Formats: sequence, C-alpha cells, structure tokens
Amino acid sequence: MVLLVFSTQSAAAKTLLVLGDSLSAAYNMQPQQGWVALMAERIALQHPAVKVVNASISGETTSGGLTRLPELLDRHQPDYIVLELAANDGLRGMPLQIIKKNLKQLIGLSKQVPAQVLILGVRLPTNYGPRYTEQFFRLFAELAQQQSISIVPFFMQGIALQSALMQADGLHPNARAQPFILENVWPAVNEMLEK
Repeated sequence: MVLLVFSTQSAAAKTLLVLGDSLSAAYNMQPQQGWVALMAERIALQHPAVKVVNASISGETTSGGLTRLPELLDRHQPDYIVLELAANDGLRGMPLQIIKKNLKQLIGLSKQVPAQVLILGVRLPTNYGPRYTEQFFRLFAELAQQQSISIVPFFMQGIALQSALMQADGLHPNARAQPFILENVWPAVNEMLEK
C-alpha cells in the first residue's frame, strides 16, 4: 500500500485523513487525478495549515478499515477523518448489521483521537434488489444522526449514472468525474475545516 500525503508545509498544524476504497484511491488513474488529490490542492489554498493523508486502497472493506485504522490514528493523529467505506461490503452482499457495526466502530475509534468525522454515503447498483440497496443507502444517514457526525448522503450524486463519467466497469468514476466528486464533497469538508 502506498500512503499518499499531500502537504504544502513540513509541519502542518492539522491533519485530514481519508480512509476509503477504490472510489477514493484514484483507481485506474494517476493519483494526482483523483478527487482526494484535487481536494488537497484546494485545502492547500484555503486551509494551508491542514495536510491531507490519503489512506484509501482499492478493494478495502469496513473490516479491513478497522484493521488498519488504529495504526493510522497512532501515526497521523488526525484532526479530521473522511470515511468512505462500505461499497465493497455491499457488493459482496454482507449483512447490513455487520456493515453498520463496523462503520460505528470506525467512527468510535476516530472520535477517541479525537477527530471530527465526515462520512460519505454510497449507493449500490440496482441489481442487488430494492430492499437491500435502500436499507444499505439509509444506514449512512442513520449512523450520521446517531453518532452526530457530518455526512454527504451520496458523494457520487450526478455521476454514477452518467456513462461519460464512469469507467467501463460501470462501478468506478473516471478521471473526468473527479472534479465533480470534489464539488459534491467540498461543502461538507470545508464546513468541517472551518469549525
């Protein structure tokens, strides 16, 4: 795993950690094309005391995130965490109660640092059936409310159904989509950084 750190200064006062999967790991493109790198560029301009660490890896699950998070928290002592996980759990048909339990643990560990947490909601393809996909989508909002954290309800809004913005697999956004993802995420990130 390659850990990408985006910083304009050697000793940034604050750290924002992104813990995600391929949707945040610039899958099939150069790292600097991904929305996290684009976000880091914007943060460097508007919040220069904040460095961005992208700990996202393709294929990551909520259980994998739980395994990795303690060491990441210890190493980076983040002030802010953007949590973008669960898509791979959902694609594997994992029981929703396990996904929710894992996300709740990830949030709990993050709060102990203490870090402010922003969770990014995702949707599953419709072929998983309306009952599972809708309950999966709702669990992000439920967690955000229960845990009093910020949320972007669906961070691929306006992108996921646009073939011109998706890779051939229909699951991953392409390089053209990355600025649009950033625009979906930025208001919540900026609000978190300005608190």
